Amino acid sequence: MSGTVTKIDEMTLSGTKDGKITVTTVEEPYGPKSESVASIGISLQAGAEEPDWKVHIPKANIDAVIEALQEAKKAL
Repeated sequence: MSGTVTKIDEMTLSGTKDGKITVTTVEEPYGPKSESVASIGISLQAGAEEPDWKVHIPKANIDAVIEALQEAKKAL
């Protein structure tokens, strides 16, 4: 990841002792002129340098992902 990372929010990962969910935006994540993305990172342990998992979501897909997550929440 090469672009500027801006932290939006961080929350505790339910079901873990020290895990966290971090939401950021990343400018030019894949090099110059690449589209900025929202990034969701999952860290299972406190103090991790990089998340154990992360997903990059382009702006054009954010609304659809939110809708899908709301449906998933209803199904749980």
